[in-house]
Amino acid sequence: MERKYRVVVVGMGKRGMHHATTFQSNGRFEVVGICDIDKGRLDTAAAKLGVTLKGTDAAQVAAAAKSDVFCFCTLPNIRKDMFRIGVESGAKLIAMEKPVALTSAEGFAIRDMVNASGIKVVVSHQHRYGSHYQKVKEIIASGALGRILTVYGTSTGWMAHMLSHLIDYTRWYNNEAEAEWVMAQAAGRGKLTDVHPSPDYIAGIVHYANGVHGVLECGAGAPDVPEVDAWWRKCRIGAQGTDGFAETLTGAGWRSVTKTGSASGTGSMNYDLDMPPYIQEMADWLDDDAKVHSCNFQSAYKGFEIMMAFCRSAAQGGQVALPLTEPADELEMLRGAVSARKVLLSMPANAKEYLG
Repeated sequence: MERKYRVVVVGMGKRGMHHATTFQSNGRFEVVGICDIDKGRLDTAAAKLGVTLKGTDAAQVAAAAKSDVFCFCTLPNIRKDMFRIGVESGAKLIAMEKPVALTSAEGFAIRDMVNASGIKVVVSHQHRYGSHYQKVKEIIASGALGRILTVYGTSTGWMAHMLSHLIDYTRWYNNEAEAEWVMAQAAGRGKLTDVHPSPDYIAGIVHYANGVHGVLECGAGAPDVPEVDAWWRKCRIGAQGTDGFAETLTGAGWRSVTKTGSASGTGSMNYDLDMPPYIQEMADWLDDDAKVHSCNFQSAYKGFEIMMAFCRSAAQGGQVALPLTEPADELEMLRGAVSARKVLLSMPANAKEYLG
């Protein structure tokens, strides 16, 4: 009989409940403890999940639960603290929300904890399980685009919410080639005070060792994706090669043009479809070290370094070499360097988020 893994989930907001309910519906897991600082939300979640071990202190819940998996879906300003609790609880796997951290100083500390503990870590870039994302990956891998020249991603959402997604999927479309340097620019200070602190708009280039360039735009100046109605799903991610292109629209399927003609298909971000395989891969990895999770920390950390390098380049100017060798507080760099001028918008719909 296959072993059932015990799970603690910290943070009972939307994402925490997505994780908890998907763990509960997978026969390989049992949610044995939950935590949230909001007592009312905690009690509601406990009743829905049928969990008796609950509390507002994550360390206490984790210590009592003795879980195999420590999952946290909290605001990004406490990543290192949550990570330390997960390691000290004795969990075999930590599942965490993106981004890895908000600064490279914190990211270096988390990376060092991963390396020292040997713990398995998964970062929730779960959109890649969508059928439209998978279809574009299939087209690229088939060689139908010829030699890949460029991978690209745009999102009207701001950096700390969306840029790690864009980086992760474009790296995946480029076979996770090593990034050697970046160059970027940023505009607008409004979102630097947000709970997901970010410049209002950031855009830049990633140079990969295989010669491919990544082109990424995130925020108020990113182009509209008019085929998508839902604002947060206005993301376009794809690859261009010598023989054509293929791209996914987060909220409106996929399309391609190759030597054999044009094609398109359906698909949209859907947690009910994307979360189950993401959770199942955790069981597979816990069962077998060789079955490394698609959203493993080592891959996500390389994407995180690209994001931090974007911030450094935007703040200091010029190219930034990768991997990063010294920690820094990139948010303070941006607060000191980004102009006070209001950001310019790519479309009127962005005014509500960035000029409101």
